[in-house]
Amino acid sequence: MKHTPEEQTAWATAPSRRSFVLALTGALAAGAANRSALATSSQPHLIEVFKTATCGCCGAWVDHLKANGFQVKVNDVADTAISRKQLGMPEKFGSCHTARVGGYVVEGHVPAQDIKRLLATRPVALGLAVPGMPVGSPGMEDGSRRDAFQVLLIDRRGQDSVFASYPAARAAAKPART
Repeated sequence: MKHTPEEQTAWATAPSRRSFVLALTGALAAGAANRSALATSSQPHLIEVFKTATCGCCGAWVDHLKANGFQVKVNDVADTAISRKQLGMPEKFGSCHTARVGGYVVEGHVPAQDIKRLLATRPVALGLAVPGMPVGSPGMEDGSRRDAFQVLLIDRRGQDSVFASYPAARAAAKPART
């Protein structure tokens, strides 16, 4: 059986086209797998902290972040209120240090687990805040005592909602002397 020139060309190029399509499909699948692996990689998040040089609880919070897998860049500043204002965090949520990570602002003694959840869920927000300096929050430890506190999610208009709550815990009573 004799084939026309068009049929011969079609038969001759069909394997090449199939090979090209298969190769392209494989390359696209490999690229998608690589992007997925990068998105879920265990590389530490870089968090940039703005604090005063003499604040011990800020240093303890930085240690808490490092212990929980964050890469930390510390900037000692004369006035954290200036950093807070530059990053857009309203003063009413102020604490002793301000940070930025993954496009968010983190104000105060926010637990690392809440920062990780923020980065995993990526809500539309300015960031998180723990106003003041509650005893028992990361960096403000006092034995087993912990005051109740909330981690607030701050939206881009400066409104807050509760992101996480931590109940109070009191130190165990010491045995009486006899």
